[in-house]
Amino acid sequence: MEQENIRNFCIIAHIDHGKSTLADRLLEHTRTVSERESQNQLLDNMDLERERGITIKSHAIQMEFLYKDTTYRLNLIDTPGHVDFSYEVSRSIAACEGALLIVDAAQGIQAQTISNLYLALENDLEIIPVLNKIDLPSANPEEVKDQIIDLIGCDSEDIIPASAKTGIGIQDILEAIVNRVSSPEGDENAPLQALIFDSVFNPFRGIEAYFKVVNGSIRKGDKVKFFATGKEYFADEIGALKLDQEPRKEIKSGDVGYIISGIKVANEVKVGDTITHTETSCDKPIEGFEDVKPMVFAGIYPVDTEDYEELRTSMEKLQLNDASLTFEPESSAALGFGFRCGFLGMLHMEIIQERLEREFDMTVITTVPNVSYFSYSKKDEKLLVNNPSDLPDPSVIEKVEEPYISAQIITKSEYIGAIITLCIEKRGVLKNQIYLSTDRVELSFELPLAEIVFDFYDRLKTISRGYASFD
Repeated sequence: MEQENIRNFCIIAHIDHGKSTLADRLLEHTRTVSERESQNQLLDNMDLERERGITIKSHAIQMEFLYKDTTYRLNLIDTPGHVDFSYEVSRSIAACEGALLIVDAAQGIQAQTISNLYLALENDLEIIPVLNKIDLPSANPEEVKDQIIDLIGCDSEDIIPASAKTGIGIQDILEAIVNRVSSPEGDENAPLQALIFDSVFNPFRGIEAYFKVVNGSIRKGDKVKFFATGKEYFADEIGALKLDQEPRKEIKSGDVGYIISGIKVANEVKVGDTITHTETSCDKPIEGFEDVKPMVFAGIYPVDTEDYEELRTSMEKLQLNDASLTFEPESSAALGFGFRCGFLGMLHMEIIQERLEREFDMTVITTVPNVSYFSYSKKDEKLLVNNPSDLPDPSVIEKVEEPYISAQIITKSEYIGAIITLCIEKRGVLKNQIYLSTDRVELSFELPLAEIVFDFYDRLKTISRGYASFD
């Protein structure tokens, strides 16, 4: 297919604003899935995702859409909405040219909507605002439209009213993707440059890497090189990501696909790496892909010390599927050998623990989450402190630095007093306060990370009756 008929887009939204349902409707409308195959949350293929009703992994799928006698290939990369999985969102955005910004007509704009939107704007994506759930009795479309216009400065006509549940506005959304999102700008004749944005472990075929071809093209059987590791492989199978994988002979610039090359070792594939040909390699890797910064640290130990090596293998396979997990070996006098793991948040930590138990049959002990500090000695030596026992003698310490976060809390105005009291109690400093509408306020705080890893989010939800959103 010609490059000008390809559109790569993702869906960004706050948790529970209906993006998985919207993805289901898009797939049905473009007949990518038959009625027999269709089910709710079709792209969420993990039991955990269905049980909790949240998206944890980003998923890629290809659709064909006929518009004005031309067939367009739409590559959708679905993204999670919860703040703990924002790394998944950043990877999806790196592989797209446009984004659907979904806002719930009943709830309005929330904190995660704004932070995901900023991620998309940093990458110069074309934003298509969609007002979802307009069929709800509690929907307030006019007020929420004003909020969207204030946020991204678009016109009222640019906002597409839709209902993913009933199917209103789905055709308009598909037409807007074709008309507003630009086609990829790659050079088919240049040396191959493909960005790996995800990878999964298949026990029978090794590691499958998902990539977007930026320049050049890749054919089945080509000898390719992974830039970060310098390792070389043969492309045993390449193909498109439909509901099931569909093998292809060639994937050209602008398109999205997968590659299987019999890689067995987990650390040989890095998300964000560039694939190129061995003989005519490109000069430099694709830039702009940043490493993950873990926020919460906890120790994970096997219940039986003999399972240590098995736990290491399980963690490596899980890291392939979730690149935001970081871990390093540590030992404890009480628990023996284990790993000190970095997570993006408390929910992320809980999900990893459940996945270890479900997918790898590993029963583990998790220690209380904490954060890392920097200790500076009087000789100006900097030491990373992960554990209270690592802290040097107070007589040699010049200063200790702790990680701080910049927090945005969006809430109804009636809860401001209680929220400010909570944040000040947690050693927070109020930096800014903006009224988004007559009864919605955005509060900006600087808070020590150590104070919020434990119960801050739960208490915030309790005092605001679930209304406040935190990023």
